[in-house]
Amino acid sequence: MENTKKFRINEFLTNNAMYIVILVMIIYTGITRPNFLSLQTAMNVVSNASVRFIIALGVSGTLIIRGTDLSAGRVVGLSAIITGTLVQKPDYAAKFFPNLPDMPLIVPLIIVVLVCATVGVLNGLVVSVLNVPPFLATLGSQIIIYGVNMIYGKNQPIGTFKPEFIQIGQGKLFGVPYIALIAAVVGFGMWVLYKKTRYGKYMYAIGGNEHAAEVSGVNVRLSKIKIFGLAGALYGLAGYLLSAKSGSVGPSSGMGYELEAIASATIGGVSTAGGQGTVPGILLGVFVFELLKVALAYHGVLPEVTNVIQGAIIIVAVALDIKKTMRRK
Repeated sequence: MENTKKFRINEFLTNNAMYIVILVMIIYTGITRPNFLSLQTAMNVVSNASVRFIIALGVSGTLIIRGTDLSAGRVVGLSAIITGTLVQKPDYAAKFFPNLPDMPLIVPLIIVVLVCATVGVLNGLVVSVLNVPPFLATLGSQIIIYGVNMIYGKNQPIGTFKPEFIQIGQGKLFGVPYIALIAAVVGFGMWVLYKKTRYGKYMYAIGGNEHAAEVSGVNVRLSKIKIFGLAGALYGLAGYLLSAKSGSVGPSSGMGYELEAIASATIGGVSTAGGQGTVPGILLGVFVFELLKVALAYHGVLPEVTNVIQGAIIIVAVALDIKKTMRRK
């Protein structure tokens, strides 16, 4: 009986180690830095987490099918840069496109979602048709898209956006950021897609056992293309919101976001071994990761040191995930 109890405690600690460590960090910060536990901090965390949640949702599908998407951050940047060139004030003297007429804000959104979805579909084709491992396929597209971003944006910052566009990223409804409400709607839609549709059923089946899924009648190739295509569309939306939130964009927009998304998804229970992961878990992982960054900032930890800690968290999160997978087997 004692051995059984000990095993269960060990299993609990293994399954929740990241949460426990970060929770202790948050509690310690709240005690030693009173301003940390404030409504303003909470709204900042919610606002920052919203864009990252949408990106993590896109990455999650590729992880669940035992893949990954290292191009996510650069695709977000591509969306942000294209958006920035289309939403500048009509009377701005140094407009990126001087002769571009004023257009409804929905038009740039549609454009970037379609462009980024196309990039996602191309990633899916390379992975499923050419059988290039997702890591290498998306690493290659990451480098290509970064070059495209610099060429398209002329390697310079882009700003002076229309006030109504900035309002999307910085405005609030009853104290809640607009982008948080948008992220909530997207999250609910993805939860329905993952839990209640054939899309989700096929995705988890491929992640669990691709060969068995194919034998069962799942069109694995088409499913992978859809998953990468949807991921691209989500990156497009995230880049649009990121540009509205930041007020300006440049070649480095979205850089490193794919690593945060992978880490957040893994912390939230998306297994790198495939076949597992939930939308609520991803949301929790994003918030935990964002709270950690804010806590470190309140303690005066330098950004470069924060990067070191974030990298260590990614390694530990994946190691714990592998350990849990081995235990289940």
